[in-house]
Amino acid sequence: MLMKRIIPCLDVKEGRVVKGVKFQNLRDLGDPVAVAKYYYEQGADELVLLDISATQEGRDTMLDIVERVAEVIYMPFTVGGGIKTLEDAKRLIRAGADKVSLNSSALQNPQLIQDISRLFGVQATVVAIDAKRTGDSWGVFSHGGTQAVGRDAIEWAKEAVSLGAGELLVTSMDADGTKDGYDLELIQRLREVVNVPLIASGGVGTLEHLAEGLEAGADAALAASIFHEATYTMPETKDYLKARGVDVR
Repeated sequence: MLMKRIIPCLDVKEGRVVKGVKFQNLRDLGDPVAVAKYYYEQGADELVLLDISATQEGRDTMLDIVERVAEVIYMPFTVGGGIKTLEDAKRLIRAGADKVSLNSSALQNPQLIQDISRLFGVQATVVAIDAKRTGDSWGVFSHGGTQAVGRDAIEWAKEAVSLGAGELLVTSMDADGTKDGYDLELIQRLREVVNVPLIASGGVGTLEHLAEGLEAGADAALAASIFHEATYTMPETKDYLKARGVDVR
């Protein structure tokens, strides 16, 4: 059984790390290269960098930041936002990213998942799903959570995996930034239908929330606010999870 991973997330806009609530009211939290180095030195397992405005602004992902991050950290990191073509993915992998994360582009062109996974392998191909609850189901949103696409999140997850996604990064838009905890039902439902690693995202406010997400079936727990605001350090987080019986790195 694979050990669980703890992954800080850096949402980047205009070259700065930002954080908001439910994808709104963003505040500046610093330079992404410095923040990435800080988490590496603290003992994070991986890192996710998301250029949250690239797709909306119709531009390429932050290649220069990826290159600079790759120079200062020695752990896997995933980059997403604005990846529209196979060439975009190639540039990011060459710049030092270990994995690329697709969201809007995968919804518009599912073949892109297959193309990237064939070239770089499923382990380098992540599909991010921004999901918002509607009754007993979850709808999928694109373009940084601004556009409903009329698709069911569970069905889209299954399709993405069938096309070659080797990992799913699933964000509950309802929980994002609220610090009220992950949408555990969403994690459980996804765990029942896909056999690739799941990264839970959206809503962490306490270490217990991280544990609950991992215990619900996630393979990795992603968080931003609790780490960016230094509510908890990485060593504190791992000590807590180990004491609770969660098998972390």
